[in-house]
Amino acid sequence: MGDSAKKIFVLDTNVLLFDPLSIFKFKKNIVIIPFVCVEELDRFKKDQNENGRNARNFSRIVDDLRKQGSLSKGVPLESGGILIIEVDQNIKSPIKALDLSINDNMILATALHHKQKDKHVVLVSKDINLRLKADVLGLIAEDFGKRDATIDELYTGNKLFSVSIDRLKKFEQERFLQVEDNELEELYANEYMIVCEINNESHRLLGRYSEEKRGIVPLIKPREGVWGIYPKNVEQQFAFDALLNNEVKLVSLVGKAGTGKTLLAIAAGLDLTITQEKYSRLLVSRPVQPMGKDLGYLPGDVNEKLAPWMQPVFDNLDFLFGKQLGEGATTWDELITQGLLYVEPLTYIRGRTIPGQYLIVDEAQNLSPHEVKTIITRAGEGTKIILTGDCEQIDSPYLDSVNNGLAYCVERLKQERIVAHITLTVGERSELSEIASKNL
Repeated sequence: MGDSAKKIFVLDTNVLLFDPLSIFKFKKNIVIIPFVCVEELDRFKKDQNENGRNARNFSRIVDDLRKQGSLSKGVPLESGGILIIEVDQNIKSPIKALDLSINDNMILATALHHKQKDKHVVLVSKDINLRLKADVLGLIAEDFGKRDATIDELYTGNKLFSVSIDRLKKFEQERFLQVEDNELEELYANEYMIVCEINNESHRLLGRYSEEKRGIVPLIKPREGVWGIYPKNVEQQFAFDALLNNEVKLVSLVGKAGTGKTLLAIAAGLDLTITQEKYSRLLVSRPVQPMGKDLGYLPGDVNEKLAPWMQPVFDNLDFLFGKQLGEGATTWDELITQGLLYVEPLTYIRGRTIPGQYLIVDEAQNLSPHEVKTIITRAGEGTKIILTGDCEQIDSPYLDSVNNGLAYCVERLKQERIVAHITLTVGERSELSEIASKNL
């Protein structure tokens, strides 16, 4: 295939910050990075966050590629494509309205310049406004990492499983239901089942598909609740089973506000760590997504700076420990002092190995797929990780409901034997909260 048959993909800076390996993901086509993007990356290289790390990583990758030839003329990529750093100073905007002193407009002008040569050009950006401007100017514009799916099509983690009355009675009596060979293809490991009688959904039992046993097993049901919390609906029963099952090492809980995902996760973590002593400590963390200014602009020490972001975790701890009434009852402050409970931002987790711990990552929908991978690969022997979040409440400007790290993790790991997922849809916070969630 000659160059004339290849597509040209012009990348925006935010694509490189989202995934420094993105240049290898356009098959045997030409990838062009406008010089202005390199200048923008230079401003991120000293940042001690994910953007800074990705900017530095991209610089190292391109520096290695530089050894193969001139970046301005094009160097070969492992994918079979070609990478070009566009430095043509003679690029002019064919559209008089475009002010080329604006970086985004310079990126648009680069794409338009190549399109004038009758080539198939695609602008790739995670900035929706830049994609809109490109469309107005007649350019093809695409999001990077966007999947052809909607949030309604994502794996829910549970299903209705209709069986004959005889099989339902057998499941009830033997506490195990063998799955037929023709039914196996439709099931994932640790998928939760509402096992009901055919044509009578009200006659039902709950279970979980065990890939190891090739059948459905009953749920774990604590008789005295979990740290004073009792499941209020079927989904919460599923969640507690996954959270308390020591054979499941990664659990994802996805649900709207008020479904109890964070509360259930912390309650189970306290029970397994403090009561049952299955884990050495409970670590609760969440990404810091500043609105405007970053942590450094807030007064006080590190704990005072973090308080606004970690307060939802403290609210849940206050609620749970408020149920442990009686003189001499332990407080969560004492657990922190004893080193059994840690509450900290995800900023501090990179580079660590976390063995034998119960790790809860709240608001995981604000993480990129790469960040989620980084967190999960921190897990040492005996560690269990819980990811919670609402895929429709994204605070990052470059993520959406289906390309965020939480949704990515659910889809990519749904077949794994030590992974379980539950989608929570029923709000239990309050009647007012449920009304607002549905109608506002």
